[in-house]
Amino acid sequence: MVKFIGEYTSKVDDRGRLVFPAPLKGAMPPGSDLRFVIKKSLFAPCLEMYTYGEWDRRSEEVRSKLNFFNKEHALFWREYMRNRDVVEPDAKLGRISISRKLLDAIGVNKEVVFSGNDFMIEIWAKEQYACSEISEESYIAIAEKLPENR
Repeated sequence: MVKFIGEYTSKVDDRGRLVFPAPLKGAMPPGSDLRFVIKKSLFAPCLEMYTYGEWDRRSEEVRSKLNFFNKEHALFWREYMRNRDVVEPDAKLGRISISRKLLDAIGVNKEVVFSGNDFMIEIWAKEQYACSEISEESYIAIAEKLPENR
């Protein structure tokens, strides 16, 4: 499994393209599939970016818990799959194109922050990312609530 680490800023050009950070691209094994699935996060004003293989694994995990003859399950799945982009860095400059709809959903104007978050990459509007940091006291309080054995 690929591990993404670090924070990198990128500017959105006039065509809505971003340069995918070289260190994140470099985390991919040589010869691997460079397609990514991008979706809006349910829990934060950011986008989540998964390798195509990781997305396939995670969506299969969710899909396996659903009964598609159950109306709520079918509605959930439809919403789960809504507003996704599949992107692949171009060979020349490593640019990716994310739909304006997704960029607008997180308030992107000119700059984004790519934040490596272990198995995924979060994409934030630069201003939102700066405001998302929690205090050390809040961080410790959340850590104390985590189960000891997972």
